[in-house]
Amino acid sequence: MIKLNCGMFEESKKSTASKNILITIIIFFFMLLLIQLAESLIPTIMSYPEMQKTIMSEGNVDINRAMEISTEIMMKPKYFIPTLICTVFGTLISMIYCRFVEARHLTSMGVRKKKAGIHYLQGLLVGFAMISLAALTSTLFGATEMSLCKSPNIAIIALMAVGFLIQGMSEEFIFRGYLMNSIGGKNNPWLALIVSSAAFSLAHLLNPGFNLFVFFNLTLFGVFAGLYMIAFDDIWGASAIHSIWNFTQGCFYGISVSGTGDTESIFRTVQVSQNSFLTGGNFGVEGSIFTTITLIIACIPVIIKIKKNNENTTA
Repeated sequence: MIKLNCGMFEESKKSTASKNILITIIIFFFMLLLIQLAESLIPTIMSYPEMQKTIMSEGNVDINRAMEISTEIMMKPKYFIPTLICTVFGTLISMIYCRFVEARHLTSMGVRKKKAGIHYLQGLLVGFAMISLAALTSTLFGATEMSLCKSPNIAIIALMAVGFLIQGMSEEFIFRGYLMNSIGGKNNPWLALIVSSAAFSLAHLLNPGFNLFVFFNLTLFGVFAGLYMIAFDDIWGASAIHSIWNFTQGCFYGISVSGTGDTESIFRTVQVSQNSFLTGGNFGVEGSIFTTITLIIACIPVIIKIKKNNENTTA
């Protein structure tokens, strides 16, 4: 098996994190609850009056309808953009926890100055290419159809771009910079990679359209992102990939991002096949076989780079 060696894991060995992986996971669970509370507080306060008014106007609604109403309202730009921006609290809380509770330097999370800009720009290109491959292949094989939107709101799309840059980075700091590296510094790096990837996938459990195949694809994305971080020994490339993946999917191709619904976009992609294996169903293209193939292909050059890094280290 390929050794997952990197400076982040070496630095994380010096932390006060427990060697007991179960304890680390339990602590992470409560930290994740705190992060979700912090991220959702402002958007919830902003949207509550409209949500309450809508639910009351419909009379007695069941929990499923209440969830639909909540999703519809939260996808409005005036709420969705603040929701994306508020994910900055996830980045800040995970950094504060790792620095002051686990007593590890932020470089152990992948926060490095060397080649940060180059790695981030490279990540933007890689992420755009990856989601484009999945989306365009889906259309090429007739699972979806894509059309140009007549008058997209460029201002809204620009604000969405800022929000997604923050949101993608936040999830990388939480699940990779924090969880993966906390475990990887004290335990087997492969175990750290798998556990953090599965945790990332399970965080989407309540998203519309989530199923076992979606769980597999999201876990695979987590594996790819983790390997990418290890290959380049920083968090910037993976953060850029995650951010541009979500932005391009939602605001460029007009595909539901992880089942959250439609956003303002340049193109609009609609499902024409009834086979959710090809379309991803309500979850969107991330839950399709085209994303599976894309992620497997993307993992290959990253693994090759890790092998070369190991060879250079031992040379």
